[in-house]
Amino acid sequence: MEIELSTADITTVPADAIVNAAHHALRGGGGVDGAIHRAGGPSILADCIERYPNGVPTGEAGWTTAGSLPAQYVIHVVGPNYTAGQRDPALLESCYRNALRLADELNVTMLTCPAVSAGIYGWPKESAAEIAVRTVQETDTRVARVVFCLVEPRLYTAFSKVLG
Repeated sequence: MEIELSTADITTVPADAIVNAAHHALRGGGGVDGAIHRAGGPSILADCIERYPNGVPTGEAGWTTAGSLPAQYVIHVVGPNYTAGQRDPALLESCYRNALRLADELNVTMLTCPAVSAGIYGWPKESAAEIAVRTVQETDTRVARVVFCLVEPRLYTAFSKVLG
């Protein structure tokens, strides 16, 4: 699998699917989640409400249409909120594994990802980068290319260090 780093806005990078760092209610929010909902339009929220009326638990994932985004699907993962005490690395690993599992079910070969939980949820950047890269590299998947979209310079640096 090819892993690439980008400083582009995740909502502008063409892909088969975009991974969204979502709130458990799957109703939009701040950060990456808000940006994806704004750029993709109301069909994403409508699909979230229809498919996941009760949201999804932390570490789990669901998928919807991508609306107006340059992708077919949005894979919504609910990352752990480090600031609120959700500090089990297995929850963060689970987000990436579940995103790749859904990507395989949807026949996705190119995926864009944010640094799940490393923004407003406060997961330490170096740890978030290590968990993300290691989990993507170690997960058996048919996804051929993952692009991490990292607009925050310190996140880009952390992911660069992990990738060597």
